[in-house]
Amino acid sequence: MLTATNILSWITFTPLIGAALILLLPGRKVKAIRGVAVLATALSLLFSLVLLSRFDNAGRGITEFQFVAQRDWIQAFSIQYYMGIDGLSLPLVILTTLLSFLCIFASFGIERWVKAYMALFLLLETGMLGVFCSLDLFLFYVFWEVMLLPMYFLIGIWGGPRREYAAIKFFLYTLLGSVLMLLGILALYFASEPHTFNLPQLILTSSQWSGNLIWVPYFWKIVFVLFFIGFAIKVPIFPFHTWLPDAHVEAPTAVSVILAGVLLKMGTYGILRVNYPLFPEAAHWFAYPFLITLGVINIVYGSLCAMAQTDLKKLVAYSSIGHMGFCLIGMAAMTSQGFHGAVLQMWNHGLITGQLFLLVGVVYDRAHHRDLDGFGGLAAAMPIYAGMVSLAFMASLGLPGLAGFVSEALCFLGAWPVFPASTALSVSGVVLGAAYFLWAFQRVFLGPLNPKYEKISEINGRELFTLAPLALLTVLIGVYPMPILNWMTATLNHLQEILGVAGRGM
Repeated sequence: MLTATNILSWITFTPLIGAALILLLPGRKVKAIRGVAVLATALSLLFSLVLLSRFDNAGRGITEFQFVAQRDWIQAFSIQYYMGIDGLSLPLVILTTLLSFLCIFASFGIERWVKAYMALFLLLETGMLGVFCSLDLFLFYVFWEVMLLPMYFLIGIWGGPRREYAAIKFFLYTLLGSVLMLLGILALYFASEPHTFNLPQLILTSSQWSGNLIWVPYFWKIVFVLFFIGFAIKVPIFPFHTWLPDAHVEAPTAVSVILAGVLLKMGTYGILRVNYPLFPEAAHWFAYPFLITLGVINIVYGSLCAMAQTDLKKLVAYSSIGHMGFCLIGMAAMTSQGFHGAVLQMWNHGLITGQLFLLVGVVYDRAHHRDLDGFGGLAAAMPIYAGMVSLAFMASLGLPGLAGFVSEALCFLGAWPVFPASTALSVSGVVLGAAYFLWAFQRVFLGPLNPKYEKISEINGRELFTLAPLALLTVLIGVYPMPILNWMTATLNHLQEILGVAGRGM
């Protein structure tokens, strides 16, 4: 039975139970393996929807969480199994379970070592969900590391021609960030009295530690930067971004969806969950000029790089760098609109970019290449597919009435009163986004049909099944975003209070 104290554990560990069951099955039982993977991700999604139905929008979060499960784990070091959610983590839990469920169906094209692939994918889902639910920093770090190895193998074994290089590059970058994060966690543990990894307790008592820290000048800024670099690599923020295009291009379609839809959000989530409430003074010090500048660079640089691509998948990968920059400028402003826009952009980017990578996979499965100049006129042969691509492109470039517009507009509204010049420069990312998406659409779908693709098959039912829920949510949120904004309002207002900027409201 699902109770308030065990529902998060069921959501997090149901995929792990599914992975264990898959390991017990013979490798030749491919249909049974896929069935178990579908069932495990479906149950996790169902449990997350039950969680949503019981969630109290008025719950503040940051230090006051819902559905808390708290048990002693390693008592000698005050390490606990401590799980809970608030309005910041709830949207990302829903997004993770939804994308994971759809990606299992997108993975039915995997025919080599299906047993290992599905088990690793389910282990990856458990790691991602654990990160969003953990309230003990030691547990948070364990789940963060659990996520690393499955992604490494999923890229390195089932990826493209340069898969080993992309997997190793991803592993080394992420490992560097993990080491720096671990140093920050240990510093907090030894600075606190009594020593603890309990994140809400650390937030509540952090202002009382200054007398214990005279041995380290600028302690808060140093630890803030350690955590920030660890999270910045995941976002990724310039100049830690170079692993992302390689990983995306070489990864299988479903893994690219998870990489863009969920893993990148762990970086921005970590900054809002750990950096901002634990180090409010350092957050103000870092927001200007550092974070706002990095956000502008991400937007402009990522957009320019996307415009220069001829590989459709690499274009989408670079567009992710630009779109995550909108989250950064909203977070740097610390206004209510900025925070709401940043968190909503995390959700919307997962929906929209998930669609884009699934759509790239559809055409790659048929044409076996992604060269923009190698297509032409596909709308005549694949009208339904062309319509789905046009919807995803328009949402990503920020067309009013679709999800991408709402979150980007909120980021700009929140950042303008604080950083008008930087915000004006950031708007160029919207123009550049329209340019590279429309140019890509013209080269692939418009004009005379390339004779090579006269008999290319239309998008099939399984592929439409993976895309339809994401497309529907993209439209619904674009028209009426208030339900998801209401989830996060109380939590983000509480974060503003901790930062001392309450009153910069919507």
